[in-house]
Amino acid sequence: MELSTQIIWLFTLAIPIACIAWTVTHEEVFKEPREYCLKRCHQGKTVAERKFFYLFTCEYCFSHYVTIAMLIITKYTLLFADWRGYLIAGFALVFVANIYMSLFALIRIDLKKVRIEAENEEAKK
Repeated sequence: MELSTQIIWLFTLAIPIACIAWTVTHEEVFKEPREYCLKRCHQGKTVAERKFFYLFTCEYCFSHYVTIAMLIITKYTLLFADWRGYLIAGFALVFVANIYMSLFALIRIDLKKVRIEAENEEAKK
């Protein structure tokens, strides 16, 4: 695969990775399982238990596992056609996916700020 095609795949595959990781770790649809995982990661009896359940509450951590699944499904490699390509692709996908999630978080904060300011203006009238 040409490098330009690999780069297009990198930025494209990072989109569903970011969507899945963000949805599981932030959105209302997974609120109850996430709260259960938060409880277990704070009250777990062993370090392994606490770390395991933490993975489902951190978008950065969870994005690694989503990336691994995506690499298995797509067999995407970056720069090399062997195991090195999978390793580089994995970390590159996590990096790009987390940039997407950071941008999304900033946009949501900005939108929430605008909404709150508009509500405050309405309340003053």
